[in-house]
Amino acid sequence: MRKNTSSTLQGVAPPRRPLARLPLAAAIWLAMGSTAFAQSGDAPATPAPDKPPSATRNAVLDKVTVTAQKRTEDLQKVPVSIQVLGEQKLEQQNVSDFQDFAQLMPSVSFGSAGGGVFPGPGFVQVYMRGVVSGGDGNHSGSLPSVGMYLDEQPITTIQGALDVHVYDVARIEALAGPQGTLYGASSQSGTIRIITNKPDPSGFASSYSLEANAIEHGGMGWVAEGMVNAPLGERAALRLVGWKEHKAGYVDNVPGSRTYPTSGITQTNEDLFEDDYNQSDVTGARAALRIDLDEHWTITPSVMAQKQDSTGSTGFDPGVGELQLSHYYPESAQDDWTQAALTLQGKIGNFDLTYAFSHLDRTVDSESDYSDYGYWYDTLAGYGAYFYDNAGDLINPAQYIQARDGYAKTSHELRISSPDDQPFRFVAGLFWQQQKHEIFQRYRVDDLADELEVPGWSDTIWLTTQERRDRDEAVFGEISYDFTDKLTVTGGMRFFRAKNGLRGFFGYGEGFSGSTGVSQCFDEESVLGGPCLNLDKEVRESDHLAKLNVSYQVDDDKMVYFTWSEGYRPGGINRRGTLPPYTSDFLTNWEVGWKTTWAGNRLSFNGAIFQEDWKDFQFSYLGQNGLTEIRNAGQAQVRGAELELAWAASYNLALSAAVAVYDATLTEDYCAATDDNGAPLPDCYVADPEFDRALAGSRLPLTPRFKANASARYTWDIGEYEAHWQASLVHVGDRTTDLREAQRELLGDLDAYTSVDLSAGIGRGGWKLDLFLKNAFDERAELGKFSQCAALTCGFQPYTISSRPRTLGLRFSQEF
Repeated sequence: MRKNTSSTLQGVAPPRRPLARLPLAAAIWLAMGSTAFAQSGDAPATPAPDKPPSATRNAVLDKVTVTAQKRTEDLQKVPVSIQVLGEQKLEQQNVSDFQDFAQLMPSVSFGSAGGGVFPGPGFVQVYMRGVVSGGDGNHSGSLPSVGMYLDEQPITTIQGALDVHVYDVARIEALAGPQGTLYGASSQSGTIRIITNKPDPSGFASSYSLEANAIEHGGMGWVAEGMVNAPLGERAALRLVGWKEHKAGYVDNVPGSRTYPTSGITQTNEDLFEDDYNQSDVTGARAALRIDLDEHWTITPSVMAQKQDSTGSTGFDPGVGELQLSHYYPESAQDDWTQAALTLQGKIGNFDLTYAFSHLDRTVDSESDYSDYGYWYDTLAGYGAYFYDNAGDLINPAQYIQARDGYAKTSHELRISSPDDQPFRFVAGLFWQQQKHEIFQRYRVDDLADELEVPGWSDTIWLTTQERRDRDEAVFGEISYDFTDKLTVTGGMRFFRAKNGLRGFFGYGEGFSGSTGVSQCFDEESVLGGPCLNLDKEVRESDHLAKLNVSYQVDDDKMVYFTWSEGYRPGGINRRGTLPPYTSDFLTNWEVGWKTTWAGNRLSFNGAIFQEDWKDFQFSYLGQNGLTEIRNAGQAQVRGAELELAWAASYNLALSAAVAVYDATLTEDYCAATDDNGAPLPDCYVADPEFDRALAGSRLPLTPRFKANASARYTWDIGEYEAHWQASLVHVGDRTTDLREAQRELLGDLDAYTSVDLSAGIGRGGWKLDLFLKNAFDERAELGKFSQCAALTCGFQPYTISSRPRTLGLRFSQEF
């Protein structure tokens, strides 16, 4: 059976998502009206026993259990800023993917893929507490600043974390601020952990749900999900989970044409225009086996696989029309990944020992329209004059990309922890991780002359065939001591070594360029079919991180704490090998927080106030030839506050709200010019063009100054049935799109938005029927903006990524 772990009313069942396109007025009436629909949670599928009247039941908040500090603890006793979405909350808010739950966590923000090339599903970069410089997520870019975990396993790859389908998930934890001592390099500004439900030998359980939905201005979608938990004797159990989803599109590729100035050639998309262009299909499964070797030792092997086939682009061109664009080459992606893991847990005397192994394989095959690059370079610089066929006649200079990214990631962690009930406690461990990223990108121009091609690759003007390897090792530990029954001091350290290497080929054929590509090769060796080797570099580093936490338990229901902590990202090699390496960047956090419960556990109020200093932060952007460049941009500071409130107003009514306020700015001028060691030059006004500057005081991109969410849920009985209505609101303030002023002016800022979700439902025993309306007022929320190449060239044609339009759905679910 499902566990109820969220901070909601005890006894209020978790509804799920829901069919059919109905008028907005009717949907709102159903959601907010006082007539009944409703639930029954974990009760068996037989008539429920008589319940006392609602007025006689106690209204209290559920206890929330987390494992954020690699121990099982009560959320209200953990002196860390953590936002938790439990299983009930995930179901009540109809959460199915990353974007759904990121909106509900004020400390979390996200952006599109770096450079905007095929920004489809599964290509999202996650940020926390405003620690974002922009442009991340492209090939051979910086490692992510936020760590994503599936149970014990890291699932963050260089281009972005896995977008795991959310079903049969116990909770999602967001740990805000540096988590470097326990979680390492990929947790510079925070960590997000998806905790799945585990196999349970105590009894058989199963569930399924079916959903149909309709998107305003778009198509029809559907979801089918199921779970079986089967005991295999008294000491073993198998849990199987599966899902299949069709995500309807809502962006149209409309008829269009463009004429290239140099040649006068007109290009059309008459064979490609299509309504609801950005569809995707997701199929996945998860299997976990639990074996209790004895009363102290448990082994849990698991495997999870997901395939996502996507077409089109989630970005639209406002110059063409709302939710419309005109693209001239096919756009699609197939994202396949498999995550295998094994966790061994047991005791050696009174000490808990955990070993966690994981291996991730991910392959992304994609094709992208890149015609804006050719059009704008031709318009601004006569670019089309350099493209001709074997007869010497000018041709259409438009490009399209065929790409394949192969990721492999293996990690091991071994840790030991002392008993929780002792005044002196510790957690210590060893960590080892290796990542490999095979990069293949072929930029094609139809009918290109043989002498202009990259050798061995027809119609290819540019080729990237590179292999990147990242490896890090660490020893870590935290020690806690209770000086009194109220005062606890915790200190932590992490000593690490990191290595980053990049080798292969990038660039043009000799017939097109004498300074980049084949002309710079120094070895005939081939990587991934490239013509030669013109890049082979590696950087190594070692350092340490520290953490200090002091917590004071005022009474059983109230705690205050202070934290000083550090996080980092390793440096690395620029994909353009002629540039110097970029160095590590470090984040230092000072934080004061509190965890409080009031009114007999009916009200909780948690919060944190912090300042984070970001030193030599890594800034990724599209440079010459549309190639990602990474520089250490200087210093930045983020000051902010995060507040969270949950109130069991009565047994029937649950209210919650969360707010984040940030001031994220540069604290010194940024310019792109660097010395041979990658350090910024002292006088960038002389050394650097004006368009690659940002002045001290400039806002960091993609970070709202204010983000908030609130929800109200009311349940009531109708005989043996239980009904509910729910309303949820998310507000996100305005955001900037680029660190640099000139690029930001071209792309434009992201407007503030407020989105409202409504739902209503009815249930009895193990079944529930839910009607939901997401984005009820069809707010066109701007989530990101991008251009196909460098903003100062292609930024004259920016694209906007918006939230899904109003979506009406019906969902039936049942548990056994």
